[in-house]
Amino acid sequence: MKNIRTFLSLALAIFVIVWGSTQVVSQSTAPKPEVVLMSEVEWSPLNPARGDQSPRAGTLWGDRTDSGASGFLVEFMDGFSSPPHIHNVTYRGVVISGTIHNDDPNAEKMWMPAGSFWTQPAGEAHITAAEGSTNLAYIEIDEGPYLVNPTEEAFDSGEKPINVYESNIIWLNASNITRIDRPQMSADVDGAKVAFLWGNPQSGELNGTLIKLPSEFTGEIRNQGSTFRAVVIKGRSLYQVPSETEEKTLEPGSYFGLEAETVHQVSCQAEEECIIYVRTEGKYDVIPS
Repeated sequence: MKNIRTFLSLALAIFVIVWGSTQVVSQSTAPKPEVVLMSEVEWSPLNPARGDQSPRAGTLWGDRTDSGASGFLVEFMDGFSSPPHIHNVTYRGVVISGTIHNDDPNAEKMWMPAGSFWTQPAGEAHITAAEGSTNLAYIEIDEGPYLVNPTEEAFDSGEKPINVYESNIIWLNASNITRIDRPQMSADVDGAKVAFLWGNPQSGELNGTLIKLPSEFTGEIRNQGSTFRAVVIKGRSLYQVPSETEEKTLEPGSYFGLEAETVHQVSCQAEEECIIYVRTEGKYDVIPS
């Protein structure tokens, strides 16, 4: 009996040591979210063929010049207006600052302010124009490379363009949907809100949404899918990278993401609300602290 007790004690000790070592390894090897601050973005011409007349582009994730999906910033000079052209791929855009017009070459100008959303179908002739001291937009594609071609190569992809003015975005709160957890909060702080832009999160497919966090918000975004990419559109957010002591300050145009299920610690430090664009597969939860 004594030998049996000794054996069991030794086996238990070995299990604890191995299990503890596994926990340490799993934590140390856990994937770390990628963060790109607006101040760290590297810029290059969006359309090198136009030289100095080209808008500037800055990569946030992926590579727009290669195959696969990518997301990047585009900065337009005040008064910029492109000649009519097409793209070989469909893209989506969210205005971050300034005002941007994107439509048929003969369409009346509709200047979209920050927070507006639009899509440009592959093959359709259009122009892009901008007005403002700083004109910035986030652009993403599902398949590259991203090319600018002449209107002589126009084709009908079967898709239709979408222009959604900022004031026409429909925001939903915790009483409308289940992806926002809203515990007791002070009366002067509104809860988080979500706007659905494209895709179907309920089926687990790729989708895009906007999250609106009130000022003073502190909490988590818990991603349930294998993909999570987020770009700050409005306000100043703070992001806590796991294993780092200091939070990162995310100005509009900054990015954070991870190709795995994870919990993102975020807060909104702006005087006004913070708006974040999220591209993900499936669902996520917004949990105030």
